[in-house]
Amino acid sequence: MLVECGWMRHDEIGGVHVVIWHSDTRSLRRPLMVLALSGMFDAGKAATNAATWVREHSDAELIAELDPEELYNFSDARPQVSFAEDGERVIQWPTVKFYGCHTDSVRDVLIAVGVEPQFRWDWFGRTILSIARQSLSGMVVTMGSTLAMTPHTRPARVIASAGDPVLASRMQLQSPTYEGPTGVIGVVNQRLASERFPVLSLRAEVPHYVPGSPSPKSTQALLRRLEQLSSIPTGYEALDSEVVSWLRQVDEAVEADEESRLYLAHLEDRVDRDEERFPSGDDVAGELEAYLRELGSGGEES
Repeated sequence: MLVECGWMRHDEIGGVHVVIWHSDTRSLRRPLMVLALSGMFDAGKAATNAATWVREHSDAELIAELDPEELYNFSDARPQVSFAEDGERVIQWPTVKFYGCHTDSVRDVLIAVGVEPQFRWDWFGRTILSIARQSLSGMVVTMGSTLAMTPHTRPARVIASAGDPVLASRMQLQSPTYEGPTGVIGVVNQRLASERFPVLSLRAEVPHYVPGSPSPKSTQALLRRLEQLSSIPTGYEALDSEVVSWLRQVDEAVEADEESRLYLAHLEDRVDRDEERFPSGDDVAGELEAYLRELGSGGEES
């Protein structure tokens, strides 16, 4: 059910507002939706920081947000109290927000970023699909990051996969192979795939021995891979200074411990032997556009 409320609109389920619309998506040009959620698959905050980076470095507007009352246990995902510019205390509730980001590419981006919901996972997957369709998004790109046995001294790897074998083949992507506990992103990927809606997954690796702090190197790797695949400019080069500073800090920590130095050398040798670690530099962005045109879901009305 859709309730008109002045400028804002509210989607309802059982009389409860669950999607709060602040604007519409008609100004977005053939968008891609990019989804990143904090939680189990956001190691080093690489995914949510990448999505936030795109929003902060583009002409963005808030399109919609989800009502947190139906999605979170506030004893676990606690609200945050802060001060606004006018000095008033405000409460920031955990939620997922959708931002329309205008770019210099032929496509805009619809960023969905926030806290992984604790409840209504199936409804959340259906909502992502619904908003993707309403916005005429050609594809949903889900981003995540996981701890891995990867050295910080080598390029951060981003594993790109797609359940559609045609898309995977044309863009030189892997097919999903993961089995085990999953998060909301996994549920969303499965929901979209079951509805035959184009979905592509990007997962960055974060060195497992640097688990606590944000990883700008993995964030930059996600942004670089997103730009390579979509031709949407992300400005990832501007993160170079943060990456250098992070590398210096990790280098110093490793150098201070002989066991850590030996372990790092072992990881470097292991990675250097993997010839298939990184994708080729072929024109995968062109393949993406061709795939979406052929599929008839390029974000344009017929």
